Amino acid sequence: MRDNIIVIVLLAVMAAGCGQGKKAEQFKALPFPDVMPPEMMTDANDRAEYLALHYWDRIADPSRDYPSDSLFVSGVRKEDVEQKFADWTTVLERISRSSADKAINALYEKSVACERKDTSSNVFETFTNLAEKYFYDPNSPLRDEDNYHVFVKRLASYEGFDEAERGKYRFEAEMTALNRTGTIAADFRFADKNGRMHTLHGIQAPVTLLFFSNPGCNACMEIMNVLRGHEMISDMISDGYLAVVNIYIDEDIQSWREYMPAYSEEWYNGFDPDLVIRNENLYHVRAIPSLYLLDHEKRVILKDAPENRVFNTLLSR
Repeated sequence: MRDNIIVIVLLAVMAAGCGQGKKAEQFKALPFPDVMPPEMMTDANDRAEYLALHYWDRIADPSRDYPSDSLFVSGVRKEDVEQKFADWTTVLERISRSSADKAINALYEKSVACERKDTSSNVFETFTNLAEKYFYDPNSPLRDEDNYHVFVKRLASYEGFDEAERGKYRFEAEMTALNRTGTIAADFRFADKNGRMHTLHGIQAPVTLLFFSNPGCNACMEIMNVLRGHEMISDMISDGYLAVVNIYIDEDIQSWREYMPAYSEEWYNGFDPDLVIRNENLYHVRAIPSLYLLDHEKRVILKDAPENRVFNTLLSR
């Protein structure tokens, strides 16, 4: 009799487990739980700041009890959450640096709270991956190292990672801290085709475009074509408003010299004879091309920014 009771109990447990699995498989995805600013908040900047800060309140909520697995994030399809993340990055672009930092830190805190409540949840993992993909991937049209720096410096001390993972994030935090927006860009010397030496800070112009490029780079050529072919930008260069400092940071100087006819004589074209930019991480050039926009003091306006953002910023000045 006792054995029969045990068998019945085991069958009941198995049936319950199967039922839960079927329920998860049949779960109908929920819409993303949008957060809207209060109606009485009418100032556009205030609304953008509120939206940036509270964007994830309803989905990165530890009390929210919906599937979080390979398909869902708190009951919302992963692809929908990713699209919302991309949309959120455009909101961050409209607000101040301090407000963006606050909003990114808030997302980190919310996602960590979800992880601490349930380590099998993928909320923290999802937002960590999305932050890297959209803020840090060199191919992301929405990349922003300043945004990634805020998130990654928190990851560098997260107790849930082992030392190897924390070490990876510490390195990324150190690299993204270089030449941040609003700081004076690191100075360096470079040689032109005639062997004359120049320095970045010695270039006098209201605006400087620091352009790290390679000979034969197709993406570099597309940028070069805009610099030469866009009438307003070309006029900025001719009038001396915009200085283009086009720098090669590798060793094959012969190939660079052979490619010289592709560069405009109006630009400052040079190479790093000391290899300090690359070898000493004076700038963390992760991919070529890489663009920095600097003001007359050589203060960073945009850091390693996508070319469309650089050109749009130039044309709006």
